[in-house]
Amino acid sequence: MATELHHLGEQPDQQIPDASNMNFGIVVADWNSEITGALLKGAIDTLVKHGATIVDNIHVKHVPGSFELIYGAQQLCRNDNFDAIIILGSVIRGDTPHFDYICQGVTYGIAHLNATQNIPVIFGLLTTDNLEQAKERSGGRLGNKGAECAVDAILMAKF
Repeated sequence: MATELHHLGEQPDQQIPDASNMNFGIVVADWNSEITGALLKGAIDTLVKHGATIVDNIHVKHVPGSFELIYGAQQLCRNDNFDAIIILGSVIRGDTPHFDYICQGVTYGIAHLNATQNIPVIFGLLTTDNLEQAKERSGGRLGNKGAECAVDAILMAKF
């Protein structure tokens, strides 16, 4: 499993630029809030660890579900004050194809924003088969993907 082999959040700190002069927008889905709340905490903690401040540099917006992450990210892209935007969501497979439609739609939507906007949009959507897998990736034994997205955001803002 790729997650077991590599954690971006575990990069040596000297390879991650100082984020004190960078501004980050975070759009987080409230659906599966136990998971997305942990992802958000991981992202904020990592940004703060690298110099960003919650009041001045980190701006969080909530949307109802993962599909709405696209619109939220698009709205933040219109704001020239952000150096990077992070989307955080969690979709857990159920008994219907709804999972596939949501995951594919968000993936395409965020890819489109990255191809058409001048601000990097970091993809932090967990797409898991069950709640256990989501917990493992939101602060459990496989790390916190929110923290990894924060590292990505810093690196891409510096890009």
